[in-house]
Amino acid sequence: MSADRDRFLAAFPVAPVTLARLDGFVALLGRWNARINLVARGTMAELWWRHVGDSAQLLPLAPPSARHWADLGSGAGFPGLIVAILAAQCRPQLCVALVESDRRKAVFLAMALREAGVAATVHNARAETLAPLGADVVSA
Repeated sequence: MSADRDRFLAAFPVAPVTLARLDGFVALLGRWNARINLVARGTMAELWWRHVGDSAQLLPLAPPSARHWADLGSGAGFPGLIVAILAAQCRPQLCVALVESDRRKAVFLAMALREAGVAATVHNARAETLAPLGADVVSA
């Protein structure tokens, strides 16, 4: 286990099923990153803390009454996909929409969701072209 992952888990304890989903996502991102440059290669060694942890800290800030989260420009899934994975454990009523205009990145997001077994909607479009998403929380 990496020190970076250990640091994340110390700050964000998650259920074993959620950890398995996050591990799968990190592995998939590692495989895809070489092909479509999802995150800077120099940040891969600290991916858990810098990207996953940075995203995870947002979910507790959302109002408990929030039902719809829209992540604009989702790219590699930060923060929206991480929020969707975590919400499956602790806020299953939260619906997450990932908006990404780059088709390759949208395909990655859909695959990551499918492999994690987490429900969210991927919109392969520019945010300004979408009908209103009715989001209670917006991240970008």
